[in-house]
Amino acid sequence: MPTINLENVSLYYEEQGAGEPLLLLHGLGSNGRSWEYQVEPFARQYRVIVPDVRGHGRSAKPTGPYSVSQFANDIFNLLDHLQIDRFHLVGLSMGGMIGFQMAVDRPERLKSMTIVNSGPELIPRGLKEKWQILQRRLITRFVSMAKIGEIIGGKLFPEPHQAAYKSQFIEQMSNNDPEAYKAATNALLGWSVSNKLARIQCPILVISADMDYTPVAFKEAYVRQLPTARLQVIENSRHATPIDQPEVFNTAVLQFLHTVG
Repeated sequence: MPTINLENVSLYYEEQGAGEPLLLLHGLGSNGRSWEYQVEPFARQYRVIVPDVRGHGRSAKPTGPYSVSQFANDIFNLLDHLQIDRFHLVGLSMGGMIGFQMAVDRPERLKSMTIVNSGPELIPRGLKEKWQILQRRLITRFVSMAKIGEIIGGKLFPEPHQAAYKSQFIEQMSNNDPEAYKAATNALLGWSVSNKLARIQCPILVISADMDYTPVAFKEAYVRQLPTARLQVIENSRHATPIDQPEVFNTAVLQFLHTVG
């Protein structure tokens, strides 16, 4: 599948299906393969575009620093190359943050947005969150990618029947370039578009796992600031909802997309 050279980075992407464009954006340290349970079902009705974000997967990994605005601009350049004007977006975790950035930068381009276990900012509030951010910085500086994969994978997929998911995640993380992963992590820490949410014009579905890192209450709070948004909680799920609850997740997204046309 193609790799295209954009302004200052080459991006790998895959495309499947026909119809209205549907962009899938993955999380930190992952890549487009994390949507393996979504691409085929979604491509029966949509033109599905699945890129690897700068610094991830099979895309280029230039020297940092990176920024969320830069990630968003990369994706807009990819869509321009594909001659896609308006599109639906589904973003998980970091992909949701990129989605928010895209929606405030160029709101006229988005037909709808589905935000999964994510939000419009990653700013620590209180001692607990500040300690978590410090831990993340220390981990990315001193711990190997394989060990990071084991730590995070154990939180994402703790159940015995999820062992294959955990192994696959650890393998994905192990293949990350450490410097690119650090640059991407630093791009997210302290980022916010919370003061620009009024710019967003499109319908929004916010999906929260009941056992996500951030509580459902966090999503409820920012959904109240978005007149076009609604929240759906998926039970028995953690941060990687598209993987640990694919059927429920896919149904929720497709039902939402059908309502927005």
